[in-house]
Amino acid sequence: MDLTDKRVVVTGGAGLIGSHLAAHLRADNDVVVADDLSKGTRDRVPDGVEFVEADLTDESDVARVVTGDVDVVFHLAAYTDTNYDKPRQLFEENSAMTYNVLERMDEVGVEHVVFTSSSTVYGEAPRPTPEDYAPLEPISIYGASKLADESLLSTYAHSYGMTAWCFRFANIVGPRQRGNVIPDFIEKLLEDPETLEILGDGRQEKSYLHVEECVDAICHVVEHADEALNIYNLGTRTTTSVNRIADIVADEMGLDPEYTYTGGDRGWTGDVPKMRLSIEKLSALGWEPSQSSDEAVRRAAQGLVEELRAEHEAA
Repeated sequence: MDLTDKRVVVTGGAGLIGSHLAAHLRADNDVVVADDLSKGTRDRVPDGVEFVEADLTDESDVARVVTGDVDVVFHLAAYTDTNYDKPRQLFEENSAMTYNVLERMDEVGVEHVVFTSSSTVYGEAPRPTPEDYAPLEPISIYGASKLADESLLSTYAHSYGMTAWCFRFANIVGPRQRGNVIPDFIEKLLEDPETLEILGDGRQEKSYLHVEECVDAICHVVEHADEALNIYNLGTRTTTSVNRIADIVADEMGLDPEYTYTGGDRGWTGDVPKMRLSIEKLSALGWEPSQSSDEAVRRAAQGLVEELRAEHEAA
């Protein structure tokens, strides 16, 4: 699909990936961002795009956003916390948002949908994990919700004439991010530069991809893959550990803290301790990441240290 001169809806466009995606698309397209601002913030929405405050669990709000003149919906809106304290709400509302969007698209004749899934659909799978790995056995409610949403996309792609692109992400990092290991470490060290508490044993090891590369990969796949249902992993060929992330953050802050650990091989119930996605399918389509996981983490940390230090000093 050619992503020029299109009317594009980005749900969750006030979040990390959504805001960068909207900024990337606005140069060549008419972009509408829809977000309820429960997690994202209005100032993340880039200039030059239309903003609609909308709750996608409300069918009338979805109808205001998804209209017959829309060419493609990038559906990013979701609860994204793998350790959310209201798991039933997470599952039910993620599924409701996706179903509402797809149902409305079918009603008004919008035929193209892009969906952000997660590596958590694989559960604890062999590494590197390819897209055709089975069975998919998520171990978190978040992963279960993303797998359920993928099933809805598959149904609408195969039975309702839509074209769908579904992306299973590694850990995405970048500016203005909150609630992730990097900003968590920075905030802890701003409070106590001498000691850093690390969830689990610090040996959890995953792939990290910078948000700008993530957005570039998404658009590349949408423009070059044309099956009814297109499922792609997005990540790097490398991994980094939580301990290594702590080292990078401390280095960027000019600190040498003592590490303490909560213990166990994972940070929380449902945490997958080790993850690396196969990106051979993505590579065959002509896209490769330019940064390793360590490089993506350091780049994100550099910007986040400045952001969070300024917030801390202003508080």
